[in-house]
Amino acid sequence: MNLQKRFLLYAISLLFLLLAFTIGCGMQKETLLSGRTMGTVYHIKVISGYFTDLDGLQKKIDARLEEINQSMSTYRPDSEISLFNKLSNDTPMQVSSDFYTVLKAAAKVYKWSGGAWDGTLKPLVNLWGFGNARPVQKAPDQVQITQKLAHTGFDHIQMLANQRISKRNPQVTLDLASIAKGYGVDAIAALIRKAGPRDFLVEIGGEVVASGVRKDGKPWVVGINRPAPDAAANAVYRAFALSDGALATSGDYRNFFELDGVRYAHVIDPRTGYPVANRVASVSVVAPNCTLADGFATALMVMGTEESLSLVNRLENVECLIIEYAPDGQLREHTSAGFPGRTG
Repeated sequence: MNLQKRFLLYAISLLFLLLAFTIGCGMQKETLLSGRTMGTVYHIKVISGYFTDLDGLQKKIDARLEEINQSMSTYRPDSEISLFNKLSNDTPMQVSSDFYTVLKAAAKVYKWSGGAWDGTLKPLVNLWGFGNARPVQKAPDQVQITQKLAHTGFDHIQMLANQRISKRNPQVTLDLASIAKGYGVDAIAALIRKAGPRDFLVEIGGEVVASGVRKDGKPWVVGINRPAPDAAANAVYRAFALSDGALATSGDYRNFFELDGVRYAHVIDPRTGYPVANRVASVSVVAPNCTLADGFATALMVMGTEESLSLVNRLENVECLIIEYAPDGQLREHTSAGFPGRTG
């Protein structure tokens, strides 16, 4: 065999060895996807085999998010939640599995938080000039608040068999914005897993599910925004590793107003009808799924530091970071016993 043929055979052998090595090492690629949903934006990173076909995944994600919006968006007059809110009697209404699943999770958060989370507060949110309501010129009085409280209460929502729901008080309405976004994150995570990949990061408006690891084999790193009105949207207060879990954050530092020297934040205490005033600036919750993390982040904002830590330290696989304003205006943090990166 002449030298030229030997060299060719050697090159072919080397190519096959390189290909086998590449396949054996699981050559990976990172796919980035983004879009708009639920009045915000989503960002997704998917790690997959180099030859894995992810064509069509973006279209499936957008279609799935459209389904959830059509189910739970109060801005759509023909959505399931809007149709339910228009019911003027206690006639049961058949709803989708998405709607029913979110309501089941909401009922747990409502119960475990002692009513600190409540999905029927839209009348009070509007009364205080938040959400899609017009800004108020003066704070509501106790009579107005009491009138609105009479038509709130998540315990008025009845969950019946066969995905049917009804309301004991026909004037009660639902707004699941403080938990539905987390459910959207979970739904997209489930869709990606069904497509095959196990390593990915899904984020919708700051709510996150991290699964597996990054392309370099290290855990995903997620960040918590600095809770200050003048802080940039990407200003990070703390970052930590997260794998196979969810993170959601709620805060009072972006949506508030001041009247006569008094600051009113958009988080309403369902028990009093007034905006919370407990010095809590933000709450971040780590949980097995983003639906619960999202709901608990709002509930803990209402409950305050001591009550929140007492509850979370009793719950399995749920952790929290609470950032509050100290009397001198500085930020002070408190963490549950197992919060990632806890130092003491």
